[in-house]
Amino acid sequence: MTTQNNKTNHLKLLKQVLRPVLRGSIALIVLSLPFAASAQDRTITLDEAIKLGLENSKTLKLSNSKVEQAVSEYNQAKDEALPTGKVSYGYNHAEIPANRLALGESSFNLPNRADAYLGILTLNQTIFAGGKLKYARQSTDLLTQVARLDIENDKDQIVYDIISSYYNLYKVLQSKKVVTQNLTTVDGQIKQAQRFFEQGLVTKNDVLRFQLQRSNIEVNGVDLETNRRIINYNLNVLLGLPEGTQLNIDQIVEADRQVAPLTAYLDTAMAARPEFKQFALRSRVAETNIKSIKANELPTLGASVAGYYVDVNANPIPKSGNFITPLSAGLTLSWNFSSLWTNKNKVKEAQIQSQQVDINKSITTDRVKDEVNQSYQSYTQALEKIKLLQTAIDQAGENNKILESKYKSNIASATDRADAETLLYQAQINLELAKADAGLAYYTLQKSTGKINK
Repeated sequence: MTTQNNKTNHLKLLKQVLRPVLRGSIALIVLSLPFAASAQDRTITLDEAIKLGLENSKTLKLSNSKVEQAVSEYNQAKDEALPTGKVSYGYNHAEIPANRLALGESSFNLPNRADAYLGILTLNQTIFAGGKLKYARQSTDLLTQVARLDIENDKDQIVYDIISSYYNLYKVLQSKKVVTQNLTTVDGQIKQAQRFFEQGLVTKNDVLRFQLQRSNIEVNGVDLETNRRIINYNLNVLLGLPEGTQLNIDQIVEADRQVAPLTAYLDTAMAARPEFKQFALRSRVAETNIKSIKANELPTLGASVAGYYVDVNANPIPKSGNFITPLSAGLTLSWNFSSLWTNKNKVKEAQIQSQQVDINKSITTDRVKDEVNQSYQSYTQALEKIKLLQTAIDQAGENNKILESKYKSNIASATDRADAETLLYQAQINLELAKADAGLAYYTLQKSTGKINK
């Protein structure tokens, strides 16, 4: 009995000691929960999403590095016009076992061994090379501009990807709101049907009909939640946000955008799309390449200056009378005249490459026109669809009110009541999706004309 009392006393003492600690820990956990939850939730606007996406894009970082590489190649091409220089210093030692040289009746002896130091300093400058250095600079400068336009093109694609994901997330969130609203409505109908069933006004099948409708709505909600998680994760990756961030989007208010004629969008695309600016530059690059290859047929002129230090003394330190320092300067004119007949096929290849640029431009022009037309038709169709769906909602809402009144008066069946509810529910979802589709279709049209990021 004493042992049992001791155990009880020990437990009471342990509880008294741990109680403040537990309370403090629980309080700390509870206090930290709101901060953790708020840190994971973020309401973001479209402008903020685009800004974050551009700042954190790995694709843009890669494109910027390519521009830096092109600038480096351009600077290397400019360096080719600078003079080249070379300096060398060498030591030679010779052993001469047979050192007597007889020339007819006279003879003389060479030393048994000899040492020599030779230093050479040369500077060479190309004065004329048929303009090849100038063409190399022009070509690399044009290619640098092409690389910069690649960044512009990448920005347009990144912005469009962000907008597309943003609108897709908005569509899912709006659909989830409609699901929640309809679940609330159906729950009210189920309660009412159960009361009618208890009063003998409706059958059990009528109650089950509403319950089945609720189950179908819940299944749709599960699908929407799965899609939301996927889109939310992908958008976090695009924006460089933590993967666990739950993104929320406020109601998107679309401005009243006037639709211009199709020809206006086509003209804008021809003037603003980066691809056509690049084709203009690549055409100039091809022309420059032809000129550079033709320059191989011209002579080259170069100048050189050289200085020599020759010391035959064994002592490496210069000593007056033991070394000479000849200096030389000269011009060299050379002409590889065989290029007159070996260079023509190279010129022909460069001309074919120039023609290919023009052909690719023509192909791209057709593709862009098709893209603009398709985007234009999709946008105008989306606007028309909104008008029709708004009318459909008005009709479905009026029909739902009538069937609700008839059902309460026991004139309409539960099946008719459920069908009317379903029609209204579907019309509401379709309108929300159509509005988002119209917004995305507008930005798709902007992208096709090269104006999405302008």
